[in-house]
Amino acid sequence: MNGWFTLPQLPLTDPIPIFLLVLLIILSAPLLNKIKIPHIIGLILAGILLGPFGLNVLANDKSFELFGKVGILYIMFLAGLEIDLNTFKKNRSKGFTFSLFTFVIPLILGTLSGFYILKFDWITSTLLASIFASHTLIAYPIVSKMGISKHRSISIAVAGTIFSDTGALLMLAAIVAIQNNNIDALYWVKFGVAVLLCGLIIFIVLPKISRYFLRRFSDSVAQYIFVLAVVFLASLLTDAAGLEGILGAFFAGLVLNRLIPNISPLMNRIEFVGNAIFIPFFLISIGMLIDLQAFFASPQALLVATVMTVIATASKWLAAVLTQKSCKLTQTEGQLIFGLSNGKAATALAVVMIGHKIGLLNDDVLNGTVVMILVSCTISSIVTEKAARKIASAELKAEKSHQQLGDERILIPISNPATMPHLIEFGNLIKPSNNKKALFALNIESQNDENVASSKLMDSADNLAAATDNKLTRIVKNDINIANCIVETIEEENITDVLVGIHKKNKFVDTFFGNTIERLLKEAGQTIFICNQKKPTNSVKRLIVVVPAKAELETGFAVWFNRVKNIATNLSIKLVLYGNKDTNIALKKLCGTYNDLVVSFRELASWEDFLIITKAVKPNDSVIIISARKGTLSYNPLFEKLPYYLTKYFTENNFAIVFPKQIQSGEKTGELFNPLHL
Repeated sequence: MNGWFTLPQLPLTDPIPIFLLVLLIILSAPLLNKIKIPHIIGLILAGILLGPFGLNVLANDKSFELFGKVGILYIMFLAGLEIDLNTFKKNRSKGFTFSLFTFVIPLILGTLSGFYILKFDWITSTLLASIFASHTLIAYPIVSKMGISKHRSISIAVAGTIFSDTGALLMLAAIVAIQNNNIDALYWVKFGVAVLLCGLIIFIVLPKISRYFLRRFSDSVAQYIFVLAVVFLASLLTDAAGLEGILGAFFAGLVLNRLIPNISPLMNRIEFVGNAIFIPFFLISIGMLIDLQAFFASPQALLVATVMTVIATASKWLAAVLTQKSCKLTQTEGQLIFGLSNGKAATALAVVMIGHKIGLLNDDVLNGTVVMILVSCTISSIVTEKAARKIASAELKAEKSHQQLGDERILIPISNPATMPHLIEFGNLIKPSNNKKALFALNIESQNDENVASSKLMDSADNLAAATDNKLTRIVKNDINIANCIVETIEEENITDVLVGIHKKNKFVDTFFGNTIERLLKEAGQTIFICNQKKPTNSVKRLIVVVPAKAELETGFAVWFNRVKNIATNLSIKLVLYGNKDTNIALKKLCGTYNDLVVSFRELASWEDFLIITKAVKPNDSVIIISARKGTLSYNPLFEKLPYYLTKYFTENNFAIVFPKQIQSGEKTGELFNPLHL
């Protein structure tokens, strides 16, 4: 030892300074947004600067290879997990159109340019073109952070990714087999059987195991580890079948899509860990592969890199433009599709590495691919961020235009530890995901209450909200009259919605709703939800909403529909609306103001036909019944039979009864809207 302090040898080998440096890179990358440079580009540039072809501070060792591989699997997994399957199905024809364009156009242009410009033979030119045809959702974290992952343009881009990457990998497998003289009928039979077995395990076995595990085990750590295990198992299976592991990661996302709602704590953990660690590591590792000096090594290397970059970008741009025109998309949607599909990384690297190994692709193509990756990722990130920002801004404006009372302020009186988690979860469902301060928890203590127990219950509610990245406003009051206390809190906090659990009868003379809820319905004019949850939210497949006649004439018609729409959107499930002819006309008009809402309409001619609904409801349906207070336009005396219907026919279903808002915006509670003067 020559002194108290010695400079470390480069590249760094001690894991502590390596990890510290990577964390500092991740921490500082978002600062580039201030100068209009996407943080994704900042991470790649950091990899170039500090990697083996730059200052050689970081070595591209096994740790970066491991975390980088996990990162690209994570991106594809999130794409499958966050995609709105209903929107995906609704736009499948548009997705197929883009898939065709984004694979065939680069394949044709790439093969011709390789043969006529770069003077390769036809097999090499075709393999080179498969690199152009593939793409990686390198910019997906941008759309995920902006909250537009359910937009139809994302579904179209993801469909193109799966189709083009699968096609590129199949072409690679066929060309490798031709080079090794292994291609024959037996080869394709073995390949087909392997893919079939892989598909059966991923799409039939894994969903059953996942459904059982996630519903039986509630431990947050165990659930997250299980999700990672599913991702890596699916990736391993697709690798073993002769395809790339990124496809398996995407399929794992599709398998878990219905089981992990977007508003769940588990989804929050998945996104947090991926965006904080794995995905940044992948982006840095991409930068560490890039040797800019190789770009100028020789005239031929410069020509190859230029041709590859231009053809790859131009062909993807042309595919996006043709999709935009033929599918009648907006210009911004076309730009977003181009941005997402222009990035190249995982599949391109896999093809060029294997092609180089078997002698079909030379060093110039290898170096040209790395340069192409840098340029394509830069263009992809810039274009995607610009287009995504426009779409996110437009969606935010549209959402605000639907808010009748401004931002939601949802009051949840909590006293029962058994129902409290369900009410917090339901509160998350009925609000848009961007309103993080909508929840208000009210705990009413009487003189006989244990303050410690009440405090713990409130802490639990706070933790549940925080797990989904929401802020819970805590309200603690001391009062022996629960109904009066709730009404006072509604007025003080300008509450828009009240959530309560179903009343549990303690006495024979108790009503179905209980005295507290009955008084709330008389004295509070806000939208009131009475909730009863029997099954986990991730088991719900449809949302059945029963709407009485003349509901469209009520003050709160658009308000409760907005909340119901949020439930369907947050869970990515189909909305089934039952109403009479006039009510359905109003509902269709209201549905038309929302984009990508998957909804169907059924006729309920009169409330006497309510039993029709009981026969149509399936075990995994959630039922919402729009009721009404006495004296309002949509009130029907047959509503008094609702307790009987609910206890007899919906014992195994999640259900909620909604009493629409009966006060004008800005009014306090008091005399309710009563046009019939009853």
